[in-house]
Amino acid sequence: MTRVTDQYDAYPYPERDPADEARRLITGSPSHPLELDHYVFAGARDWSQPFRALVAGGGTGDALIQLAQVLTAAKVAHDIHYIDLSTTARAVAEARAKARGLTGITFHTGSLLTAPELGRFDYIDCCGVLHHLPDPQEGFDALAAALSPDGGIGLMVYAPFGRSGVYPLQEAFGAVLDGPPQDRLRRARAIFDRIPDGHPFKRNPHLSDHRQSDAGFYDLLLHSQDRAFRIGEVLEALDAAGLVMTGSPQAFLYDPVPILGDAAMVDGMDHRARMMLAEALRGTIRTHVIYAGKAGSGAAAARAGPASVPHIKGASGQKLAQAAARAGVIPVTHDGQKLEIPVPGLAARALARIDGRRNLQEIAQALGTDWLSFAGVWGGFSDRLCRHGLMFYSGLLRR
Repeated sequence: MTRVTDQYDAYPYPERDPADEARRLITGSPSHPLELDHYVFAGARDWSQPFRALVAGGGTGDALIQLAQVLTAAKVAHDIHYIDLSTTARAVAEARAKARGLTGITFHTGSLLTAPELGRFDYIDCCGVLHHLPDPQEGFDALAAALSPDGGIGLMVYAPFGRSGVYPLQEAFGAVLDGPPQDRLRRARAIFDRIPDGHPFKRNPHLSDHRQSDAGFYDLLLHSQDRAFRIGEVLEALDAAGLVMTGSPQAFLYDPVPILGDAAMVDGMDHRARMMLAEALRGTIRTHVIYAGKAGSGAAAARAGPASVPHIKGASGQKLAQAAARAGVIPVTHDGQKLEIPVPGLAARALARIDGRRNLQEIAQALGTDWLSFAGVWGGFSDRLCRHGLMFYSGLLRR
């Protein structure tokens, strides 16, 4: 994998400046502790216990910094291991951790295929890496071997349809460009400017990395080892590694019924086939973000129960409640598709009481209602928010 290593040494990805840590924390999926608790530990992990995690193919450190910073702020004892082939990317990740004063991190230079040699982990992050391996299944197998019996994995791999136009350009650039990464980038940019506007890539509104930085252009269009997975292929790779999918913060995208308009059309179709159908119908999914655990381990996504502690992603419950009270709906946008989630009055009032510490039983009591009455309204609404990646359940902040 020398050429891949050369790429990331020349253009560590994503491009990050450690000085920026003073003004912002980059968060996202997978691997925010609230999200991984929801999708791996049914929202009920005992966070008074130490947490051992691996960031496999950690790049410049987004997942690492997110994990370490959130756990540090929550006063959770943690032992996080980072591994990556690129010494340049590792240096950026180390500098970012140092800028924040983060501890409990061990850095390794090497392949994620050696992950089992580092011991067993409660959680493994592998974001944007498996699709760059010569044999991705070896990567799935290695991560499964490094996972503790009750642990889980958060992963992201590329999907083909939303990356329309990427692979013809990768093929073309690979056929005519050689030499050091800097030369390949310079020449590719010149060629790219002459590519017709009708090329599928230039007509794809869902891609932007090539406009963000040199590292983004190179990673998107000049990568020497890159393949995309249909969702069915991801599930097959998990099966082969003894893993099962436990959930996804983008679950709504894998439901074909909203596009078909008739649920009867998928009668008799299993869950996997429905997901593949939705991916084909939607045509815009660029990445698959999913969580997985060992088959038979009991790892599972959370469901709303009296002891469940809800969290709203990206906004306070009070602000979301105010918006819902004004319009009676929560607007959602997926790749340009605008949707609305209806909000029952009781649910809107409950949203205002979400603070990451109260559980649903306590919220129901604060509203002056009993659990059964509350659950009858909240359950379906909660499922819809979770399917859109807007709500998680976790006791991380309740301790």
